[in-house]
Amino acid sequence: MGETFQIQTATWRDLNTLREIENVCFGEDAWPLWDLVAALTLPGIVRLKALSNGRMVGFISGDSRPAERLGWITTLGVLPAYRRQGIAAALLKDCEEKISLPRIRLCVRRNNDGAIQLYHKFGYTQVGVWPNYYQDREDALVLEKVFKKEEYSRDRFLA
Repeated sequence: MGETFQIQTATWRDLNTLREIENVCFGEDAWPLWDLVAALTLPGIVRLKALSNGRMVGFISGDSRPAERLGWITTLGVLPAYRRQGIAAALLKDCEEKISLPRIRLCVRRNNDGAIQLYHKFGYTQVGVWPNYYQDREDALVLEKVFKKEEYSRDRFLA
């Protein structure tokens, strides 16, 4: 049985740990420092961390675009030793709830079968491909989830 974990809002104080998680999870595709600072500080960004025994072991960020009635999951990473314990699923669920828009998109490496399975389990389907997206020129699959009206809560988006 996996360890228990908590999901909390991430802050700029998590920058160094987030850099480590990005580097471990994404290698040469890890976000540069300024993108991580933006994810942790800009308004309108959902930023959540997963803690296990007080240690940050996962992170997700989401970008809400209300004018487009669309949100984007911009990054989701869990340290390898903490995978397959429900952490990514919990981060994704909480981020979707906080974005609370009719559609959410994300991109994922074409060969990342584990992540693709998770996203399919959550109701995401492929809507596009971004060719040569990653540093090694691998394609990104663009996935989207469409919510029913009762699945998102902000009345102003129901018009």
